[in-house]
Amino acid sequence: MKPAAFDYLRPSSLEEALQQLAAGGDHAKVIAGGQSLGPMLNMRLAMPSALIDLNDLTELAYIREGGAFLSIGALTRHEQIAGSALVQARCPLLGQAAKTIGHYAIRQRGTIGGSLAHADPAAQFPLIAMTLGAEIEIACHGGSRRVPASAFFQSAMTTALAPDEIIRCVHFPTISVHEGTSFQLFNRRHGDYAIVAVAVTVALEGERVVRVRLGLSGVSAIPQSCDDMVRPLLGQVANAAWAAEVARAVRAAVAPEDDAGITAVYRKELTEKLVQQALERALSRAKG
Repeated sequence: MKPAAFDYLRPSSLEEALQQLAAGGDHAKVIAGGQSLGPMLNMRLAMPSALIDLNDLTELAYIREGGAFLSIGALTRHEQIAGSALVQARCPLLGQAAKTIGHYAIRQRGTIGGSLAHADPAAQFPLIAMTLGAEIEIACHGGSRRVPASAFFQSAMTTALAPDEIIRCVHFPTISVHEGTSFQLFNRRHGDYAIVAVAVTVALEGERVVRVRLGLSGVSAIPQSCDDMVRPLLGQVANAAWAAEVARAVRAAVAPEDDAGITAVYRKELTEKLVQQALERALSRAKG
């Protein structure tokens, strides 16, 4: 199929893009990498009156460290994140997840802003944002606002982004000393969306676990933070037995639904296995 007719606009600045978006109202859409919107246009699941191409907005393509955060511009490509030494050093969980996205061609075009705005519940970057408590900085005509990931993702493919707003960047907390991370997923074949994915960070003091951030995708309509499930098990010795106990607790707490070809029981089993694997890998990295 081919897209329905639309006006093509290519702004040279973020302010110009915002003006064009406001003028287009609910019938205008922005495009960056096009890895999600492109197929939707071809299948006429999306039929905008105007398409605003952001690819000239180099001001939105960057990776910067500032204070306790790593800030990543919305137009930064998946492959740039996967290959960034700064990301690997200061926010390794993000880099680990980026390397698992689709195939090389997809990573070369797809952008972090597009992934977050599309909000597919099985995508990697929404899960990492939710797990780490990232903040999404949103630009609108005349100002900007920052929204925590927990408030940004509202339902499957639904966010707090208004029709006249554009994601400017994302702020991720950086890793601390004696903190390990791991990203694990299971899919039918390489490049497919995950059936279940797990993202985790573990911080140690001596031999004991003092902080865990754990998130899941594939078990609910949006990425799910499991921090409350893990909190009662903090303070214990960091070993494989602890990881197994956490995995069992998470399995008992999640409530996935049956869908085409995949049962809720199967997702719960996957969740337990992947959580245990992720925690053991994170513990190993935290111990150095």
